[in-house]
Amino acid sequence: MERLEQQIQFIIEIDKLKQVVRQTYVTDASRCENSVEHSWHLAVMAMILAEHANGSDIDLLRVIKMVLIHDIVEIDAGDTFLYDDKHSASKSGRELAAAARLFNLLPTDQADQFRELWDEFEFRETKEAKFAYALDRLQPMLHNIITKGKAWQKHGVKKFQVIEKNRPMQEGAVPLWDYISDLLDYAVEEGYLSK
Repeated sequence: MERLEQQIQFIIEIDKLKQVVRQTYVTDASRCENSVEHSWHLAVMAMILAEHANGSDIDLLRVIKMVLIHDIVEIDAGDTFLYDDKHSASKSGRELAAAARLFNLLPTDQADQFRELWDEFEFRETKEAKFAYALDRLQPMLHNIITKGKAWQKHGVKKFQVIEKNRPMQEGAVPLWDYISDLLDYAVEEGYLSK
């Protein structure tokens, strides 16, 4: 029963991720999404867009696992807006401490598995992690384009920043980067994103 109790406590703890509000607006622009909604969206995107990953032999289940757990650390560390350089400076330390606490609520074998997946996503050395990262970057940009740049405009984000922060998408999915690059040009033309 001790193992089951640990698992249930972890399940209860991760419900707190529903309370972590991101800067990305849902597509009707009525509110910002929470981190659970973001992770779910990425998991579905992985299933749909896997054919666009660099390399045809990615382990899709591994990608889905990564995108579902990659933001669990935000329960303790909070969400860090991609374009907030000041807050980003402390992100790594906050997230490492959160990963240690949260994943260690699980039985050791599962704690090790979750930590391994989280580290893999963070280090982006495998093709699965690179694809998961590409999805994590694509989703907020799509939302910004659909909401006419609502979060970009709220924070004064410029096109060069979007390109600089998101260019590593190419390592995981060149076709997705090419697609979103065209949409960024469109966003500038429409006034959703400033040069």
